[in-house]
Amino acid sequence: MIELKNLVKRYGDHLAVDHLNLTIEDGKIYGFLGPNGAGKSTTMNMMTGYLSATEGDIIVNGHNVLEEPEEAKSCIGYLPEQPPLYMDMTVGEYLRFCAELKKVPKEQRAAQVEQVEEMARLTDVSGRLIKNLSKGYRQRVGLAQAILGFPPIIILDEPTVGLDPKQIIEIRDLIRQLSKEHTVILSSHILSEVQEICDEIIIISHGRLVANDSADHLEEHLRGASKLNLVVKGGAEDVTAALSAVAGVRSVQAKAGEDGACAVTLEQEQGADPREAIFYALADARLPILEMKQTQASLEKVFLELTDDAPAPAPEKKRRLRRRRPTAQEAEEAALDAPEEPATSEENPHTAELDESAEPEFDDLYEVTLPEDADSEAPQEASAEPTEEEKEDAQ
Repeated sequence: MIELKNLVKRYGDHLAVDHLNLTIEDGKIYGFLGPNGAGKSTTMNMMTGYLSATEGDIIVNGHNVLEEPEEAKSCIGYLPEQPPLYMDMTVGEYLRFCAELKKVPKEQRAAQVEQVEEMARLTDVSGRLIKNLSKGYRQRVGLAQAILGFPPIIILDEPTVGLDPKQIIEIRDLIRQLSKEHTVILSSHILSEVQEICDEIIIISHGRLVANDSADHLEEHLRGASKLNLVVKGGAEDVTAALSAVAGVRSVQAKAGEDGACAVTLEQEQGADPREAIFYALADARLPILEMKQTQASLEKVFLELTDDAPAPAPEKKRRLRRRRPTAQEAEEAALDAPEEPATSEENPHTAELDESAEPEFDDLYEVTLPEDADSEAPQEASAEPTEEEKEDAQ
């Protein structure tokens, strides 16, 4: 069992997971849904100990991930969105290496590696280098390493990415097989797949939990959200009046169209089927039905409705104060109003006010008196004649 208590994860000013509280029970397949950027992968990484939480606690089978990381991690097998593979290893070498990392007893490693290869349909490629495998086979190798050690909890982030339809069916069967002895948490953007194989569905948006219910209860909710679309010949007011009196109709929206017909959308009450009553009501009102179609709300529509209703919290922006540049007229007036002499400070002696009478004449300080017989130009130094020894050396 996994318990998330007031879980928070921040990246600077961005709040990726917002006080998430969730309990995952044993022996079920959980579908973990949410749009891109909702915090699914971040939550999974915190569950498995790959990321630390900013706030809150994660309890895995009674072990706190922060206080007892090794005990908690030993209970989880994890397949991230990008499988952690060593491309220069063969499939068999990599799985034996993972078994050693997971501290599988030495006498059991060979049997477990052979078993997970068979479960993931990797027996035929056991001796091939991982870099030479297709994306689908690489995904299978990542799934096999998650199963190794047979932990009680298996977390799979997009396990069917890159698989062909036949492989997807095989992975679904494998997940159902694993759920008999393991708790499986499955993240996927294929909602029909989640609805088909999952017992519980969890939906998060902007780091917050927006739905957590069983698939059966969600299906009941979906049936209650079914609608009827009609095209009726007649005025919108007459059609609305006729349909509002029909039992089982919750709301009516009619919009006038072309050729004297109007488009009608009916929302019916949960468990009701008012189609026959609608036919007779419009027939009595002399309003012929040109088209009637029932639309059953799907998981996709509920998913969009729940995620659209949870807007992202706007980050706080610091207000920047800008100084307005003065106009030419304002600058001229400010120059006229300014004092002629700058203000001085009594504390700073260097800015003390100077007496104009005591001001030194700088020309006198730099005046130089030359003798009358002195040449105006600097004398040039005469070059000395070389001695006899220097001449001999030069020769």
